Amino acid sequence: MSDSYPDDLLYTEDHEWARREGNVVTVGISQFAVEQLGDVTQVDLPREGEMLKQHDAFGSVESVKAVSDIFAPIAGKVVKVNTTLHDSPEYVNEDPYDGGWMIQIEPANPEALPNDLKKLMDATAYEAFLKEHED
Repeated sequence: MSDSYPDDLLYTEDHEWARREGNVVTVGISQFAVEQLGDVTQVDLPREGEMLKQHDAFGSVESVKAVSDIFAPIAGKVVKVNTTLHDSPEYVNEDPYDGGWMIQIEPANPEALPNDLKKLMDATAYEAFLKEHED
């Protein structure tokens, strides 16, 4: 497996990643998304306490190349926001899977979380998805 797509994460077709930690899911954008965007200059994220619907945009990432929406991989309440990104958006480029995480979501329906996560891709499937969709 490539270092670009850690095995302990799940991925969406919109290039977000999700990491389940107990009853909370941490969300960020993949290395592929970072490479497509280039240097990130601004990250707009929701407020803690905000309710998200699965697949809805919850924020955006602005770079020298484009502005891209970020989508929620699951439904739930935002319980933590990486406020460091407000002043230091470069963490998204430098460390998208740790320092560059975006939000943490508490699932709206904890019983449905395993099924919701099964709809996401593991690292192997995500890499195959990327290869299928190369320009």
